Amino acid sequence: MFLRSSEGGKEVYSTKFYNKKGLSPGYVVFYKCIQLNGVMVMFVKSTMKPKHETIYVETTTSLEETLEKLTENNIDGVPVLKGDEYIGTVTYNRIYKAFFESGKEKDDFLKNTAAGDIAARQDLFIDEDEVFENTLLLVKDSPIVPVLNENKKFIGILTRADVLDQFQSAFGMRKSGVRIAFASSEAEGRIAKLAKIAKQFHENIISLVTFDESGRNVRRIVMKIEKNENIDRFVSKLEQNGFKILDIKED
Repeated sequence: MFLRSSEGGKEVYSTKFYNKKGLSPGYVVFYKCIQLNGVMVMFVKSTMKPKHETIYVETTTSLEETLEKLTENNIDGVPVLKGDEYIGTVTYNRIYKAFFESGKEKDDFLKNTAAGDIAARQDLFIDEDEVFENTLLLVKDSPIVPVLNENKKFIGILTRADVLDQFQSAFGMRKSGVRIAFASSEAEGRIAKLAKIAKQFHENIISLVTFDESGRNVRRIVMKIEKNENIDRFVSKLEQNGFKILDIKED
């Protein structure tokens, strides 16, 4: 999947498509990304929660206190740190599993076992300069993904909720409008052609996402625009220019 823009070659700083003041309608900007050759690249460091906003525990923190943090903050897991070094993650399930394997009394186990003793998933982390899309498979299996810098020091986390929130933003789910799904050939300049048509009809683009149809030399495009009186004529113009309309839905 690619997120694309009609702008190129610079860094921008928000997570929404919008029509910037002074630019013509249909000119799309996606924030908190790097634009490389017209392709929007969003990095982990732009969306993570930094360490000072992260709930974490030290290796010496008792499981009793760790469990209290999980409960009080309504979270499923916390990173375990030794200074700035990431040791692993402790979750509810990890605590329960370690308790049943310990053979100890509950109070004794929680008070006298440290988070560092049962921390797991030491290999589950992501680099701050990794592209954001690569977080999808990681959060599938873990509620949190620690983020490390180039020196392998802990600098923050991504949560499953953070990842879903960013994709909701990318698809323009927080703003009502009309979603148009269509297909196009992979020919060079098709996105530029799309932007030109949108400008011609003064369409305000909320979001624009494209999907690669592997092996078919076809790209699916989902565009969300503000509702107006031009939609029928706009769609007709798209079809005249070789864009095959797959679905139109107002939300």
